[in-house]
Amino acid sequence: MTIVLAFLAVIAVIAGWWLSTQRIMSKPWLEVGVIGDAPGARPPLPTAKIGLGIFLAVAGGLFALSISAYSMRLQAADWWPVPVPRLLWFNTALLVLASLALEWAKNCSRQADADGVRSGLLGAWVFTVGFVVGQLLVWRELVDQGYYLASNPANAFFYLMTGLHGLHVLGGLFGLGRVSVRAHRSGEVGQDPGKLRLGLELCAMYWHFLLAIWLILFALIAGWAGDILEICRQVLS
Repeated sequence: MTIVLAFLAVIAVIAGWWLSTQRIMSKPWLEVGVIGDAPGARPPLPTAKIGLGIFLAVAGGLFALSISAYSMRLQAADWWPVPVPRLLWFNTALLVLASLALEWAKNCSRQADADGVRSGLLGAWVFTVGFVVGQLLVWRELVDQGYYLASNPANAFFYLMTGLHGLHVLGGLFGLGRVSVRAHRSGEVGQDPGKLRLGLELCAMYWHFLLAIWLILFALIAGWAGDILEICRQVLS
């Protein structure tokens, strides 16, 4: 249960920081002047960002429930931990690179750097597809070693949580594909960057979320979560 509370606390802090950057708590009825005249005034938050924020909150809750069930079942006598394949380290590095590539593409879009945007999107595609393929290879490796889905609760949770995360990654690739098609249209990066920039920001947000969730899952699978929480307790005490 402590793991779940820590997870929800991290999500709440990130959500609070993001909302504060979007001027959610501003009071426009108290501002004087024409909209857009104030120096440094920001445009209203796009509906797509609000929708994505709600979706990420729901998805975060779903993963929190999975982590809660995992932490409770972990204490049962019939629990036999799944070994951590070395390939998971490589897959984690790929997802980190995919997240960085999208951040790079987002920053390039602000500078109307079409080549940088396309390079970042290509890198995100390559790294993300490599992550998905790597996860499938991990599943195959474990099955070859006799770690079947129904043979142990630990195996079932491993396939459930990594599969749930993989489905979210595949869903993100659909949105990334639409943004990539838009980026490769002639002249859009420099002449009409509004929609493309928003799409890149949404993709970057989503990939950062996928990375954060995967790091938490990886810590659970590797058995580090308890040690990390104990270190946090000692630091805070």
